[in-house]
Amino acid sequence: MLLDEPFRASAAIAAGLVTRPQLRGPRYLRLFPDVYVHVGDRPPDLLLRSLGAARLVAGRGVLGGWSAATLLGADAAPRDAPAEVVVTREQRTHPGLLVRRGAVPAAETWSAHGCPVTSPLRTAYDLARRLPLVEAVVAVDALGRVPAARFVPADLLARREIGARGCRRLDRVAELADPRAESPMGTRTRLMLVLAGLPAPEVQYVLREANGRLVARFDLAYPSARLAIEYDGAGHDVFGQRGLGYDDRRRDLRTGALGWRTIRLTATDLGPRRAEVIAAIRAHLRSPRPT
Repeated sequence: MLLDEPFRASAAIAAGLVTRPQLRGPRYLRLFPDVYVHVGDRPPDLLLRSLGAARLVAGRGVLGGWSAATLLGADAAPRDAPAEVVVTREQRTHPGLLVRRGAVPAAETWSAHGCPVTSPLRTAYDLARRLPLVEAVVAVDALGRVPAARFVPADLLARREIGARGCRRLDRVAELADPRAESPMGTRTRLMLVLAGLPAPEVQYVLREANGRLVARFDLAYPSARLAIEYDGAGHDVFGQRGLGYDDRRRDLRTGALGWRTIRLTATDLGPRRAEVIAAIRAHLRSPRPT
C-alpha cells in the first residue's frame, strides 16, 4: 500500500502503516470517508480526487465523465470538475463527488492508472450529451486524441440510445468535432470561428515549398486566403509581434515570404476581444488575394 496515493484509512491502520491521530494531522488529507492521501507538494487535482473516488467505490462501480477522461489522458477537464463515479448500487454523495447510477458493460470498461473507467467512446458519449455544445466538442476532441481510443466522432451516433437524455445534441457535436486539434484551446478557437459563421478552417495544415520541403504546420489555416491562425498561451499579441520568440519570428519570415499572414490568438482573444478578432479574420477572408 502506497500512502502517497489515495488509500483506505481502515486498511492502512490495520496494516500498521498509519494511526488515526496521524490522519488528523497536517500530513494527510481526507478526500472522502475512509479515503485519505499523504499531502505532498501538489494540490489534490482531479486525477488525485478521481483515484480517491475509485478507492471509495472499489468493486461497486467505475469512474466516468471527466474522471474517466482525465485518467485516460484527455487533459481537458475544468479545474473545478468533481470526481465522478458510475455505480449500480446506492452510493452516498459527498462534496467533490458526482454519483451516477447505471450499469457499464464490460465492453465499455477500460483500466487506467489501475482503476476501472468508462472507455473513451463511452466517456465521449456521456460528456457529449451533458455538456454545453462547445465544451462537449472539446471533450470529444480530447478523448479522440487518446492514442488507444480508436473512435471517430461519427461513432457517437451509432452509440446513441433512443430516448436517452441529450441524444438529440449528438449530431451537432459529431459534426463539429475534429480530434486533430492538439489542445482544448485549439478546439475552442476553431469553434469560435465556425459558430460565428466563418468557413471551417483546415486543422493542422501543413505548408510546404514547391519542392516538398516542410515550411510550417499551422493549428488552423485558410489556404486559399493564405491565412494561418495559431493559438498561443504565451501572451503573444493578436495583431502585433509582442512576445514572439526567435523560432516564431523565423517561421513567420519564411511563411510571410510565401504570402501567408499569421494571426496568433490568446485566451483574451477568445473572450473579451473575440468580436474584434472575428471581424479581422472575416475581413481578411473577404479581401482580394494577389494572383
